[in-house]
Amino acid sequence: MKLILPVAGYGKRMRPHTWSRPKVLIDVAGKPMLGHVLDQFADVGLDEVIYITGWLGDQIRPYVKANYPQFGAQFVIQEELVGQSHAIWLAREHISGPCFIVFADTIARVDLKRMAASDADGVLGVWEVDDPRRFGIAFTRPDGTVERCVEKPATDEHKLAIMGTYFIREGRDLIAAIEQQMARKNMLKGEFFLADAFNVMLESGARFTTEAMSVWQDCGVPEAHLDTNRWLLDHGSDNSGTTSARLVNSTIVPPVNLADDVLIENSTVGPYSVVEGGCQIVDSRLEDGIVMANARITGSQLNRSLVGERTEVTGFTGSLNIGDDCRVN
Repeated sequence: MKLILPVAGYGKRMRPHTWSRPKVLIDVAGKPMLGHVLDQFADVGLDEVIYITGWLGDQIRPYVKANYPQFGAQFVIQEELVGQSHAIWLAREHISGPCFIVFADTIARVDLKRMAASDADGVLGVWEVDDPRRFGIAFTRPDGTVERCVEKPATDEHKLAIMGTYFIREGRDLIAAIEQQMARKNMLKGEFFLADAFNVMLESGARFTTEAMSVWQDCGVPEAHLDTNRWLLDHGSDNSGTTSARLVNSTIVPPVNLADDVLIENSTVGPYSVVEGGCQIVDSRLEDGIVMANARITGSQLNRSLVGERTEVTGFTGSLNIGDDCRVN
């Protein structure tokens, strides 16, 4: 079993944090988004992960080597960003047999084992949305099989969105379909989307079904990232009862996730706060935000904030979205 992770995007909507790291290595609820995705595959029988990297992708290899050595790994570079299908095609020499494809900028909960046990040629993780016009949509028959897929439909009557978790019974069939898609130049706004490759497979007689997600949380923009942080802290990532963070005349309001080497002095932290390793929080109030490694917050009241690594914030009240190595006074 293989897992294909296309992680080559620039992550422009998560700047300034993606100036210094790929989007999937931005922390949420105590670990990078990529870690949360890989954790879901701990007991699915995964043999190998294929990482399709791009912008700052050299940071991904050491992270997975240090934290997920149990999975074999292949790394492929996508230099020209012309879509999802093209990214997967670049890894064609590594793709065969059953495989999952996951887009790692979302946190989803779906029955992966049931997807892998299906006798269908493909299974699409789906989530019902109010406005489907910015998603790929699955059009289904009364028996639940997929009739066709439409990327970013012009109308909103079909609301079953394809949400970035897919299972393909035979990866080589997908590669063949992508090659047909590219030969036809079947693109949308200059990109090759997987929805069109799935349609090629459907036209050839493949049978696709859907699997409903129980949770879908976006990490693509700062506000959504913080909302996902809240959800994860509410669902297993709170370590307020086990952290060894040093507290001096301070109060912790769960749920939080605090690194063990954090110093919190004369401050209140939480709820829904994440403070990473090496940080110092002094004479401050933090609520609903993420403070990245080795930052220092002094005399401040922060709410709904993302603070980058090694950044110093002094005497500030309000919300911040600020990158690494900055000074706010």
